[in-house]
Amino acid sequence: MKLRVIDGVDVRGKYVLLRDDFNVQILDGQITDPFRIEQSMPTINMLRNAGARVVIVAHRGRPKGVRNMDFTLKPIADFMQIPLIPDCLDKGFLADMHDGDVVLLENVRFCAGEEKNDPAFAAELARGYDVFVNDAFAVSHRAHASTVGVAEILPSYAGKLLADEIENLTNVMEKPQRPLLSIVAGSKISTKIGVLRALAKLSDTLIIGGALGTTFNFAVGGRVGNSLYEPDQKDTALEILDYAEKNNCRVLLPLDKGVAKVFERDAARVNKDFTEIEDDDVIIDAGEMTTQRDVAEIRRAKTVIWNGTVGMAEWMPTWSFGSFALANAIAEQTRAGKLVSVIGGGDTVAALEACGVKDDITYVSTGGGAFLEFIEGRVLPGIAILEDR
Repeated sequence: MKLRVIDGVDVRGKYVLLRDDFNVQILDGQITDPFRIEQSMPTINMLRNAGARVVIVAHRGRPKGVRNMDFTLKPIADFMQIPLIPDCLDKGFLADMHDGDVVLLENVRFCAGEEKNDPAFAAELARGYDVFVNDAFAVSHRAHASTVGVAEILPSYAGKLLADEIENLTNVMEKPQRPLLSIVAGSKISTKIGVLRALAKLSDTLIIGGALGTTFNFAVGGRVGNSLYEPDQKDTALEILDYAEKNNCRVLLPLDKGVAKVFERDAARVNKDFTEIEDDDVIIDAGEMTTQRDVAEIRRAKTVIWNGTVGMAEWMPTWSFGSFALANAIAEQTRAGKLVSVIGGGDTVAALEACGVKDDITYVSTGGGAFLEFIEGRVLPGIAILEDR
């Protein structure tokens, strides 16, 4: 895949509409994790230093096309120390911008035309700008006005972050160092059927954990207690196991789980294998035997792809045991130069951050859904429109 990239394009004095992904968590007006903002800065700084007049368009949350100030981007503008333009369709400020200036438009999802990719809204959003740059990999699987609509109107390019995402993910998908270990967890098979099949075909070993693993255990006759799982996905789970076998991919399911009698942060933890789980047990984390086995698999691998925590990693320290053990093992092997590690998904990245090992990973994707859809092999509309054909 060859993308049109902004590097080398003369943007001095030009108005550049830059799509960034600033969909970050904000509590009490403070950004809890600025990772996505930090990853966007190389493109912003490159454009600023090249003399562009940079206008960032972004979203936060799901305000459903109405102006809901619970989702304002003001805390982000304050964090970045740049002006916030209260209306994303306002053009009055453009005449006052100088080369190297950067401003942020208010949440583009305050407008109903954004998620509908309404042509009239896209045309008005694009009006007044000379160039469009998409640097928001995490929303490029959405055919929205700010990812596809404006790209059909303006000369359009990929930013540094988006281009790096595509290069790194393409490399690991097309020419991975083997053995390749994939770890997929999370809550629902129904949202990950495609990626499970794709990784079962690509990987040498596939570890399935979290509530996803609980559903697979149920499918093969394991006891799951009063836990989150999808009984209606039994046949799908069995079909994926059969597909993996036909593609010579080992699938490793949980051996045991950390369980409690209630689904609460402070609940008392007991480790049980699947033959011991009682009807009122609630599975909350990977068990000790499972974690030891998975860490051993990480140490044997040359490439690891990981998406989805294997338990309630945010409930530290009791229920973060499994996820943190994986994060630390992957980081240790990567630091030693023994492993290429590619990790994506908000909860998984948060676990890396909580462990203090995010900087040790080969590549941390900013995408969640986009990360999974790219691995699955789907066409991402916001990227396809930037391909240099």
